Amino acid sequence: MALVPELMAISIENSLEQAGYKPTTDKAAGHDFYVAFSKGIIDHLNSNAEVVIEGGSSSGTYKVT
Repeated sequence: MALVPELMAISIENSLEQAGYKPTTDKAAGHDFYVAFSKGIIDHLNSNAEVVIEGGSSSGTYKVT
């Protein structure tokens, strides 16, 4: 699954709006903030993700690339 900052930002904004917040109004952080925030999350996931294989000849922990 590809992780796309722009799409994640839109999803965050939509979720905040559904919860009653106004994430992109004049006094709010704005869309660029949510894109940057999403990029940080995605970068962290991409650089630290691991998968654990618990059985078989390939058992072990592997970095997700």
